[in-house]
Amino acid sequence: MPSTPHARAALLMIGSTMFFGAMAVMIRLASETLSTYQIAFFRNFFGLLALLPFLWRSGPAVLRTRQLPRYLVRSAIGVGSMLCGFWAIGHLPMAQAISLSYSAPLFVTIAAVIFLQEKVRMRRWSAVIIGFIGVLVIVQPGSTSFSLGTLVALSAAVLSAIVAIQIKQLSRVDPADTIVFYTYVFWVPISLVPALFAWEWPQGIVWLWVVAIGAFGTGGQLLWTRALKLGDVSALTPISFMQLPLVAFAAWLLFGEDPSRWTILGAAIIFIANAYIAHREVQLARRAATNAPVEAAKPAE
Repeated sequence: MPSTPHARAALLMIGSTMFFGAMAVMIRLASETLSTYQIAFFRNFFGLLALLPFLWRSGPAVLRTRQLPRYLVRSAIGVGSMLCGFWAIGHLPMAQAISLSYSAPLFVTIAAVIFLQEKVRMRRWSAVIIGFIGVLVIVQPGSTSFSLGTLVALSAAVLSAIVAIQIKQLSRVDPADTIVFYTYVFWVPISLVPALFAWEWPQGIVWLWVVAIGAFGTGGQLLWTRALKLGDVSALTPISFMQLPLVAFAAWLLFGEDPSRWTILGAAIIFIANAYIAHREVQLARRAATNAPVEAAKPAE
């Protein structure tokens, strides 16, 4: 194990990136036979089972909160983001879906101004504008390549940004383990309701896909949060973007998909914008003597 915190953070982020990439591939495989609603439910159900041993060490303290209504709202929005993101992975070219998911930090910046009254200076606004140019390059509105499905992927990013703001608000009162616990506790029943209307029992190897989705999703989140506790967002963001070439390679190998040059160009522009936003966030956090934010680009919940 690396000796320095930054080296450990990098290793954890690499692990998180691989887990999220594997989850995306499993989602695509499961989407061939199951509805998005069922995939989201199984992700949450098996994800909760995988999470319980890690929360056990917190004991009864993990249950203490006075914010249950806020958790319900946060979880409902999170399930909406998950459904949109999973649908995009299952129905759009995978490289395109993952690239658009990385637009979430752009929307986080806007949401922070609206909901948290944070002050954003011209340089960060410029980065946001550049990032949205990257989004337009991928989506190509008005062209023959435009697909309404890309709007679903962008909806996932918008909802994910709102969730990031809510987590920031919840974390002012509750510890991280409590936030994670109640998120999953609400996710499972909320995602079960729509799944029941499209229910089909998984068959054969599909059971392996849905169990893996839950395990990889929870594992990716655990490694993600621990990496961000040890290292700077600005240093770890480039590593998290390695998910895109990993997923693109898997999509080419398993599904015969070739990422378009517009997806590659747009993703590169979004990466540059996010890297600068993360750098500025860390600088501002250090000046305020607070912890670096954890709303870095995140593939899907």
